[in-house]
Amino acid sequence: MTDVAKRAGVAPATVDRVLNERANVSDQVRIKVINAARELGLRRVLPSAYRRMVRINVILARPDRPLIARMASEMRRLGQRLDPGIKIHRTILSNEAPATIAKAMLAGSYDAVVVDAPDSPLIHDAIKTLKSRDCPVVCLISDVPGSDRLAYAGTDHYKAGRSAGFFLTKMIPASTPGKIVVLCHNIGFHAHAERIRGLSDHLAQSAPHLAIADILRGDDDAAKSESLLRDAFVRHPTILGVYNAGAGNRGVVAAIKAGLLPQPPLFIGHELTPFTYESLKSGLMTLTIDQSPELQSQYAIEVVMNHFGFQGATLATPPYVSDVPIVLYGPENLPDVPPAAP
Repeated sequence: MTDVAKRAGVAPATVDRVLNERANVSDQVRIKVINAARELGLRRVLPSAYRRMVRINVILARPDRPLIARMASEMRRLGQRLDPGIKIHRTILSNEAPATIAKAMLAGSYDAVVVDAPDSPLIHDAIKTLKSRDCPVVCLISDVPGSDRLAYAGTDHYKAGRSAGFFLTKMIPASTPGKIVVLCHNIGFHAHAERIRGLSDHLAQSAPHLAIADILRGDDDAAKSESLLRDAFVRHPTILGVYNAGAGNRGVVAAIKAGLLPQPPLFIGHELTPFTYESLKSGLMTLTIDQSPELQSQYAIEVVMNHFGFQGATLATPPYVSDVPIVLYGPENLPDVPPAAP
């Protein structure tokens, strides 16, 4: 008790009141004491840090993208089975412009914000403002490094990009020099920039016979992605592989089906969806890298739960380091049943 008091900067009597759930202790002091007890590994059941409702605003943009639809569905399911003291509000936006997302982050009176956002000065400013309001922010899917966010909940996108490079290198013989075309959504999102950096680094280090012909911004739009790829296939007939770092998989498959290349390219993309499932089975897609959005959602919410002192947050403890895995699917390890549409 004395050690906890010293670490929290309070009197031992205050520690006694907090741990035995007596009155006359502010929420701020209660949190300091409970966090100090946790950090010191106090072997006893600790009370919840808060007795009031904790409201979390989960902000997701463009639910037309399969990953976002899966994430939104998982957040809805989580909200139905959480501690009754936690309420999840889902804010679904039609576009992902930094100004739109920043405005949504600052709207309303919430205790925490979970958001998928680009790495933009507007987002940095919004996170800083929310921190000044004692409203922690957890970045979901794509990180905003260097910001005042509480945690990042997601996969290692650099390793995902390197994994794509590894398999392209192994599946394209060194005796067959050629080019790779990269399709992305928007490198303003840290996730996409890291995936492309990982791919580029691996190819530069291990595949001198392969060069990146183009990095195309398809904005996760199927028609635009198809058009850009068709043009690239005409300009670069030696393209041997396509890496899609975003969600425009339908556009990639349509461009491959057009038959503009001497032979169909290897195609590595992201997320296991009903469409990529069928594309893998048919051979039009080679591999897909799934980023486990259900685990990301769970980790993000558990970070908030742990921060506010709720019991049951088994995945997230300080320092919050996300280790959500990526899962690689090819035609031979697909689930027996295709994934359900969100």
